[in-house]
Amino acid sequence: MTPVIAIDAMGGDRAPHEIVAGALAAVAELGVEVVLCGRPDALAAHLPDGSAPAGVALLPASEVVAMDDEPGRAVRTKKDASLVRCAEAVRDGLAQAMVGAGNTGATMAAALLRMGRIKGVQRPAIAVPLPVPGTDRTTVLLDAGATVDPEPAWMFQWAQLGREYAKVRLDIAEPTVALLSNGEEAGKGDDLRKETAGLLAALKGYVGNVEGRDLLRGTADVVLTDGFTGNVALKTLEGALTGIAGLVFSVLDEPEWTAVADPLKLRLLDVAAPLMPDNTGGAVLLGVEGVCVISHGSSSAGAIVNAVRVARDAVVGGVVPRLADAISGRRE
Repeated sequence: MTPVIAIDAMGGDRAPHEIVAGALAAVAELGVEVVLCGRPDALAAHLPDGSAPAGVALLPASEVVAMDDEPGRAVRTKKDASLVRCAEAVRDGLAQAMVGAGNTGATMAAALLRMGRIKGVQRPAIAVPLPVPGTDRTTVLLDAGATVDPEPAWMFQWAQLGREYAKVRLDIAEPTVALLSNGEEAGKGDDLRKETAGLLAALKGYVGNVEGRDLLRGTADVVLTDGFTGNVALKTLEGALTGIAGLVFSVLDEPEWTAVADPLKLRLLDVAAPLMPDNTGGAVLLGVEGVCVISHGSSSAGAIVNAVRVARDAVVGGVVPRLADAISGRRE
C-alpha cells in the first residue's frame, strides 16, 4: 500500500509556497501520496493549473495556527485549522502520518489531542536526529522539548521508545542508551538524573551518563534527557554550529585567502551538509498513535521532502506498533 502523508500546508515561515512545492516533489521522488491541508485558494495558487495533480489530495481548512499562538489553546479553539485537520486525517485513516513545519507546541498538541497516546505511554517525547560529524552515524536526542518537567518513570519509557525508534530509524540491532548529565561518573546529576539512572540500570543497552560535549561524538545511539534540558542543548548546538560556520567563512572572505577560498568553501559546505536542518528530515513525536514529524519553522521545499521521507520510512517500518510493543513488554 502506498503511504499517505498529511501535510500542514499553512504552517511555517515559508508557507504555503515552499510547503506545497516540497509536497509535490515528495510525490514525484518518494513513491508516496500526500494530503495537503489548508485554505483552498492559498493552495490553488501554488498548484499546477490551480488543481491537485495525481497523488495529491486537498483537505480544506479555513484557519491557521500562527507561530506565536499558545499551542493548547490554538488547537482547542481553532478547530478548522490546517494543523488540526492534518492530525485528524491520521486519526480518521485518511493518512498514516503527518508533517508540520509550523508552531512546534501546537503540532505536538494537535497530534496528542487528536491521535491520542499509545496505550501505556505517560507522556510523548520529541526525538531529534543529531548527525555525528565526519561519520555516517546519527545520535537520537530525546526529549527535545515535549515535556519539560518529567518524572523518572516517564524518562525510562522514553528510553524504551528511543531505543526501539533507533532500531528502525538507524537500522541498529542493539542501540545503546545514555543519560545526559553534568558528569559521566555514576551518581552525577540532580535528583531527576539520579532516580532515572537507577531505573535505567535494568534497561538493555544502557551505558551510563554522558556530558553535553558527547552529543556530536556518537558516544551513544540514544541520549536521554528531560524536555527542558534537551531543547536548550539542541538550540545551543544550533547556535554554536552557526557561529563557527560564520567565523570560518568570514576568514575565507579575507583578501589573502582568495586563491583557496572558493574550492574550500565548496568542500566545507559538502562536509557540513548532513548537519543542516533542511537535510535532517525533522523530529518525530514518539508515543502518539500515529506518525508525527515536526520540521523546523523555516523549512524549504527540500526540508519538506526530507520530512516526508522520515514519515514514509516510519510508516513502512511500522514504528507505531513497534513502539507499542516496546512499552507493553512484547519487544525488548
